[in-house]
Amino acid sequence: MAILQQILFIITLGAAGYFIRKRVLRIRDNIRLGKKNDIIDRKNERLNNMLLVAFGQKKMFKRPIPAILHFFIYIGFLVINLEVLEFVIDGMFGTHRIFAPYLGRVYNVAMNVFEFLAMAVLIACVSFLIRRNILKVPRFWSVEMTSWPRLDATLILCTEIILMIAILTMNASDQILQTRTDHYISTGALFFSSNVTSTLQNLNTSTLIILERFCWWFHIIGILGFTIYITYSKHLHIFMAFPNTYYAKLEAKGHINNMPVVTNEVKSMLGLAPAPSAPAEPGRFGAKDINDLSWNNLLAAYSCTECGRCTSECPANLTGKKLSPRKIMMDTRDRMEEIGRSLEKGGQGLNDGKTLLNDYITKEEINACTSCNACVEACPVMINPLEIILELRRYVAMEESGSPASWNSMFQNIETSFAPWKFSPSDRFNWAKD
Repeated sequence: MAILQQILFIITLGAAGYFIRKRVLRIRDNIRLGKKNDIIDRKNERLNNMLLVAFGQKKMFKRPIPAILHFFIYIGFLVINLEVLEFVIDGMFGTHRIFAPYLGRVYNVAMNVFEFLAMAVLIACVSFLIRRNILKVPRFWSVEMTSWPRLDATLILCTEIILMIAILTMNASDQILQTRTDHYISTGALFFSSNVTSTLQNLNTSTLIILERFCWWFHIIGILGFTIYITYSKHLHIFMAFPNTYYAKLEAKGHINNMPVVTNEVKSMLGLAPAPSAPAEPGRFGAKDINDLSWNNLLAAYSCTECGRCTSECPANLTGKKLSPRKIMMDTRDRMEEIGRSLEKGGQGLNDGKTLLNDYITKEEINACTSCNACVEACPVMINPLEIILELRRYVAMEESGSPASWNSMFQNIETSFAPWKFSPSDRFNWAKD
């Protein structure tokens, strides 16, 4: 029987590994659809951002209540999953609580910490479900939060609740079995699961063994299934937040990246640089589809938590405009996924007749942006929706001449009069006379 369990466990682990690897490679290839953008500068500052913002949850605490709840889930995810290492070793070698004899009293302390965090995660998940579905916090019910994004969050929270209940039930039945059979090694008293043992005490030994094994298998399969699922979910930010904060833009938030081809052309006209050589292929100004964006823009789209903090701070959105920075990131990710699925099936990929601009993101949305960077400041994982918005606007202005008429008039005035207003530069300081 033990050998059969080992074989089944190894097959389960191998199958999960196969699907996880396949999905990770697909996400990597989707991100690589973006333009190259070498980011090798200021490594210490980037590492510091990753440690403070991704690992330390620094920006989450601008809103203390959800930050504390999220902190418990986050720490629980990191610490409780250390127990999964024991699960894996026990599953592969047919052992039971292999670390207990070696760690002794330390094992008991560790298990009590795990159970405390399991309870904290359970309470936090229930609180988040109430916030989302009963209190209906407005940022979770915006237009872009359709049935699937809302269901996705609910599924994850419910899954985590069930997994935590499975851990506590497994430990409770395990503690009873420790007094009935030698196979179950003593762990010492476990505070939280001990409160459940009274409800299981009257079960016979064989039933308890089935219950304990069921919870064990449910938990390990749940963890593996959860890992596969989150690669399709917004909860991919659990992993992607780390590289995203590392490669995030370090310049001041008011800084806007220049277009190298335009910069070189201007410098050449001013005699500050040699005339640029003609490119082998004509480039595109701005971005029309995801392959016109940089790879770190696409990485950011996969890092989006869909928390809506960006949209809740956006002045355009607050005044009723259609712009939602969260939707910009969700649309970018959805477009990547669509192209990725097409390429996997041998389809047309980027040549499917659709584009990020117009088919996913409208001109009305990007024109509403004030470039104030409120969304960038609000994001807990340093995502920059403004970079994508600006690239899309550049395409509309420079490739399609499709900007609003008032904008085109302003562009012309800046070009001829060096100011948004149509008067001679020599008269600019007339207002200061007398």
